[in-house]
Amino acid sequence: MSDLGKWLKTALCCKGPPPPRPEYDLVCIGLTGSGKTSLLSQLCSENTENIVSTTGFSIKAVPFQNAILNVKELGGAANIRKYWSRYYQGSQGVIFVLDSASSEDELETARNELHSALQHPQLCTLPFLILANHQDKPAARSVQEVLPSSTWIYRWRLWPVSYTHLDVYKRQMERAFSVAAPRLWNFLQWRLD
Repeated sequence: MSDLGKWLKTALCCKGPPPPRPEYDLVCIGLTGSGKTSLLSQLCSENTENIVSTTGFSIKAVPFQNAILNVKELGGAANIRKYWSRYYQGSQGVIFVLDSASSEDELETARNELHSALQHPQLCTLPFLILANHQDKPAARSVQEVLPSSTWIYRWRLWPVSYTHLDVYKRQMERAFSVAAPRLWNFLQWRLD
């Protein structure tokens, strides 16, 4: 093989596989009907027709350009929530989904569950991404109404989301991964412009 042939072979096909993307293990929790399954399915580009509430748990790999989130979604029914803590081990972060259009009683229950999760020994040092879902519904509350400012703490970020604007949410998360340090903590601390 000529020198040119060797160079072409090396330049065109021998660069090797791309470096692996870092993977992060997250747990996704929230009450039944908050939209956890639908949000994760859309982020994975899966069919969202005929979505059924998760009754136990499911695991989805959510691919982004610079990382992969391995998300363990836990069902949100009252009889399942008492078992959430059995699935927390090994998590590097938490996604908590709230239904911003739910009744005041359901929202208060969700706030209480969020408060419990924030204080749980296996989660209390982890970053939280809190999603105020269903922002496209007429009864949706603003971010400030979902969680009053007096409850804001340094290790979580609250984002409003809806199915109709999920593409914007996904781009924001991809942008966060591209500018954040490799550690998930830094990603979830990132602030929107």
